[in-house]
Amino acid sequence: MVKDETYYFHQTPPDLCKELIKLVPLEPADIVLEPFKGEGAFYNNFPEFVKPKWCEIEDGKDYKDFTEYVDWVITNCPFRLENQITKKRENTFFKLLKYYTDRAGKGVAFLANDRCFGTLTPKRLKELNSEGWYIHNIVVSSIKKWRGRYFFIIFKKEPSDFYKHVEGNF
Repeated sequence: MVKDETYYFHQTPPDLCKELIKLVPLEPADIVLEPFKGEGAFYNNFPEFVKPKWCEIEDGKDYKDFTEYVDWVITNCPFRLENQITKKRENTFFKLLKYYTDRAGKGVAFLANDRCFGTLTPKRLKELNSEGWYIHNIVVSSIKKWRGRYFFIIFKKEPSDFYKHVEGNF
């Protein structure tokens, strides 16, 4: 874990990435983007039959500058980024999920902590569903060097009743 004055960079354990990638229904020649590559734990473990792409701000390739088509996005995205207006750090999980569901053709798979998972409110899930995106799998893991449980959430642009939500506040 590298720290500067503003951010902690959490590197996902490569052995965990190997296991999680096996759960994503990748097909030969799929274009797969790792937009927050870090040290490459996901990227370096993509199967040989896909066409891998990456971004990493620390290496001069900002995810916002990537404009190519992709089939899949697989990443441990930053959980918090600085808001350009307020200059405060905020949970960006859902914003990044929306950003990539607008760009991926087949699916998005994000590793998330409990706070990120909690941003998937019934209203937001309904919004994703109305755009054709559905949760197809959730895999729970423990990462000793980090706090708590982590959830690998696989969204596909294909209807599924795997995960349901109830609207309203009770």
